[in-house]
Amino acid sequence: MSLRGVKIVGVGHYAPERVVTNADFERWLDTSDEWITTRTGMKRRHWVANGEATSDLALRAAQAALEFAGMDAADVDCFIVATVTPDYAFPATACLVAARLGAKDRAAFDLSIACSGFIYGLTVASGLIRSGIYRRIMLIGAETLSKILDPADRATAILFGDGAGAVILEAAETDSFLGAELGADGSKPELLYVRAGGSRHRIDRAALDAKEDLIHMHGREVFKFAVHKMIAATDAALARAQLTKADVTLLIPHQANKRIIDAAARYLEMPDHKVVVNIAEYGNTSAASIPIALSESVRAGKIADGEVIVFVGFGGGLSWGAVAWRWAA
Repeated sequence: MSLRGVKIVGVGHYAPERVVTNADFERWLDTSDEWITTRTGMKRRHWVANGEATSDLALRAAQAALEFAGMDAADVDCFIVATVTPDYAFPATACLVAARLGAKDRAAFDLSIACSGFIYGLTVASGLIRSGIYRRIMLIGAETLSKILDPADRATAILFGDGAGAVILEAAETDSFLGAELGADGSKPELLYVRAGGSRHRIDRAALDAKEDLIHMHGREVFKFAVHKMIAATDAALARAQLTKADVTLLIPHQANKRIIDAAARYLEMPDHKVVVNIAEYGNTSAASIPIALSESVRAGKIADGEVIVFVGFGGGLSWGAVAWRWAA
């Protein structure tokens, strides 16, 4: 028997206990619940407590996925964490998570492409399994974006939350991976980036005073980019899979902004009941947003065997991607 396909056999997610509501922002920002809800669709988001790090959230999501699949960490061959808020510059957060799960001798690495992280990670992990290199891979999207937010910046402080989502992929006779489209344009990193902290601009006192170790975003340009690329990436992934929009049962998009999701869904002719939206509860959790939405959908029984899902996202890079996936129960 040749196992050259891949399927998802476990899902899990976790969000910190601390909840920050739109009303909370009214205490220190010139904003309101109505203003935030109308422009973003967000009502709440979860932020970590002091002392919590990205690996802590990733660990909880991974444990939930293992329990769902009825597996031990020793059954997993490789661990991948998609994140732009790692515990350390190095070692990789995936190494920390694998060790805490008791899988110290397994392959582990991080993937840093911001909000597109889960899409890229799903494509990479599927390729490693379909090529026969690994039999099982744990893929986790995890972020603690509250740690790199400027709480005084109304344009970004309201948008981002913390959380983690995990999936376990396994070799299978029938292939769930139908097609993908990945892309990036690094010509204007300043549209969405953290300036200081890398080799080009080290973190020093001046940078901290200028808040250059925090998220900076040009929202209008990113919005236009996002709608265009989500549509184009979905079309391309479906074409590679030799499918049409009519074949899609469920759209699970990156949860960045409800207006972006609605615009993309209209073009793709996806009715509301076919689009997964949980942005009101979590805000934008970057690489964690799609796996959290998937985990909630699977656990709620909203995805049936054989249905076609499109995962699509965009983010810093600027980057984008989509994956067409046939669910296998």
